[in-house]
Amino acid sequence: MAYVSQEMKSKLAPTIKAVLKKYKMKGSIAVRNHSTLAVTLKEGAIKFDKDHTQVNPYWIHEHYEGTAKKFLTELLDAMKGPEFFDHSDAMTDYFHRSHYQSIDIGKWNKPYTVV
Repeated sequence: MAYVSQEMKSKLAPTIKAVLKKYKMKGSIAVRNHSTLAVTLKEGAIKFDKDHTQVNPYWIHEHYEGTAKKFLTELLDAMKGPEFFDHSDAMTDYFHRSHYQSIDIGKWNKPYTVV
């Protein structure tokens, strides 16, 4: 069963913040429902198609290009961390992973802004 604690968030935060700094992005890190590590991008140098949307981590390579694709891939890797595992098997309805990742570009009430 997926589980992420505040302690795990604290361990992963420095790497995530380093990726954000590298690409001149500002964002927040949170734990949702004790199973998902979430990063919400608030502002930055990268232009995205929409000012608020949720990134599908399985389709980053197909939906993004250039710097945005590179940034989101590095961010996702940093969010997974060295202890990440995914032994899920959708064919048998078996889901076993260390934790889920969620990347949001802006919020519905506070859109992402390009600086």
